[in-house]
Amino acid sequence: MEYLFLGLAISLVIGFEFVNGFHDTANAVATVIYTNTLKPTYAVIWSGICNFLGVLTSSGAVAFSIVSLLPVELIVNVASWQSFVMVTALLSSAIVWNLGTWYLGIPVSSTHTLIGAIIGIGIANSAFATGSNWWDGINWLKLQEVLISLVVSPLIGFCAVFILFLIAKSLIKQEELYTAPKDNIPPFRVRVALILTCTGVSFAHGSNDGQKGMGLMMLILVGILPSIFSLNMHTSHQAIAQLVATSQAVVPVFASQLRQSSTHNLILENVQFENGQAELTNFLKPQGQMDENTWRSLLSKSQLIAKNLSMHNNFIDIKDSDRYQIRTAMYLVANTITKLEKQQKLANLDRQSVLIDYRNQLDKTTKFIPYWVKITIALALSSGTMIGWKRVVVTVGEKIGQEPLNYAQGAIAELVTMTTIGTADYFGLPVSTTHILSSGIAGSMVANRAGVQSNTLKNLLLAWFLTLPVCILLGFGTYTIILFAVHQHFLGLS
Repeated sequence: MEYLFLGLAISLVIGFEFVNGFHDTANAVATVIYTNTLKPTYAVIWSGICNFLGVLTSSGAVAFSIVSLLPVELIVNVASWQSFVMVTALLSSAIVWNLGTWYLGIPVSSTHTLIGAIIGIGIANSAFATGSNWWDGINWLKLQEVLISLVVSPLIGFCAVFILFLIAKSLIKQEELYTAPKDNIPPFRVRVALILTCTGVSFAHGSNDGQKGMGLMMLILVGILPSIFSLNMHTSHQAIAQLVATSQAVVPVFASQLRQSSTHNLILENVQFENGQAELTNFLKPQGQMDENTWRSLLSKSQLIAKNLSMHNNFIDIKDSDRYQIRTAMYLVANTITKLEKQQKLANLDRQSVLIDYRNQLDKTTKFIPYWVKITIALALSSGTMIGWKRVVVTVGEKIGQEPLNYAQGAIAELVTMTTIGTADYFGLPVSTTHILSSGIAGSMVANRAGVQSNTLKNLLLAWFLTLPVCILLGFGTYTIILFAVHQHFLGLS
């Protein structure tokens, strides 16, 4: 049965990335197709190849940034049927909205879609599964960070393209660059510039958007096959030995935050704090507050990690039943250190750098992406690129501005888009290719005094504002329906 669930869940991830490919990547090929720089067949194949390479070379930071938006108890207890319900609801909601907006030819963000569905699932999980307040199911700190990047990046696209277009028009006096493309092929240098910018946007799109599918795929694999994917099985003996040494080194740092009467016993007797997992899980929730038990839990879990790893040269030798327990401890400790760092709670510690190094070592052990997962997602994304591009290309080329897109506008908009996405990728922030490019083209139209079409602008803004609430409702409703169906099934079996 678990392999049936695994196949279904992986199929949904592949389906999401496939839809993402022909939905989002149409923006990357819009300029080269619309300006007759490349024939559509060549353009989408080339864009697909660049997306493929972008996924393969991505760091994975964005993947786990998206996953961290999910309720912490679902991630900690990922090896449960609730997590399967979560992933199914999440991907189903995102696919439905992406397909609907693609059919209407409206460029919307797959990132925006995914985040909305995650929020809806978090609210439903808090309301029905855990019985807590609805707002407890949302990682507000991470959500704020992600939403800021989604709001700021289109503004950067608009303003940067606006300024660069004016600079280009004042410095480069070639009238053909600023006129609407005709049926003939553009000049050689223009073609080269447009092909290069299309290449850059496609590669950047793969390196950023492809990671969302990778993060969800890993969540599924850890949940359904925890004995294989809980820990990075390729971690070297030297890395494990270093992690053991660092785990032992941080114990006095954590112990120094406890009352003196309890510090000595915890270090010498290696006492395990029984409520450590619950304490850290609660702390990682949006309303979680630090107290002495937070430090005690960190100390206890670090001792547990050091004790378990010191008895083995590699993760393969660890019993299957123990691997997930160790992973959970590592995940909780690493994310607690991250939250404490953001709250400036580590600033007064003597060995803050040791804790940061410890967090990074733990992340390398639990936040990994096998190469075959990258290849699978890359193939899905690049394959999707090769179909379904036409609807969005027409919108980008003709329906944003009062005049058709010209060569300079296309090249500058894509240059800014690839640069913005690449910068966001470096910082591990998910952004929208669609929003950045559409805003950039609008900025170029304003700079060229062509103006923008009010109907298209209204539709784009409407889609931008509706995506989040609609996908929240979709995620909430889908999760609730599937959760109810699963409950009914189990009650029927009993």
